[in-house]
Amino acid sequence: MAQRSIYLAGPDVFWPNADELGAAKKKLCQQYGFSGHFPLDTELDLSELLPFEAGLAIFQANISLMDSCDLIIANMTPFRGPSMDVGTAFEMGYITALKKPVWGYSLDGRVYSERVEGTTSDADGFSIESFAMADNLMMVGAADQLGGLLTDTLPENMENHLHVFEQVLKQIKS
Repeated sequence: MAQRSIYLAGPDVFWPNADELGAAKKKLCQQYGFSGHFPLDTELDLSELLPFEAGLAIFQANISLMDSCDLIIANMTPFRGPSMDVGTAFEMGYITALKKPVWGYSLDGRVYSERVEGTTSDADGFSIESFAMADNLMMVGAADQLGGLLTDTLPENMENHLHVFEQVLKQIKS
């Protein structure tokens, strides 16, 4: 049987040590019999491109990488706000549309409504989603269909990301 391949989504690509984190996640994938694919794995020459063109080239490369993978593990830890990274949300939606399993994890164990200021509405009067879910219902729903979602309450650092990521790999393997 061929080794299943996993697209490793998340704002990890923005970390100062993104390559190190990606390599560590890929190594864990290998230990559990999977092939991990980190978005920064694509070898793109962006040097001659304008920033907008470079962004579109990265988008296309990531789409191709997702197309080639069997499933996704998404780092859903809140990023630059109370919710997960918007690019990761798109990737989860894309994989869901392909009817491939979506797995996610977060180091923030609070439900989404606890991370937004306000009780039933925010400072601007908009209602706050309160379904006792780790993030937006569409993201949790995507993970609930064919995969799963693991949450923990841990400080955000590489060691804790790898620990929870490994727990997801164990669930997929079982």
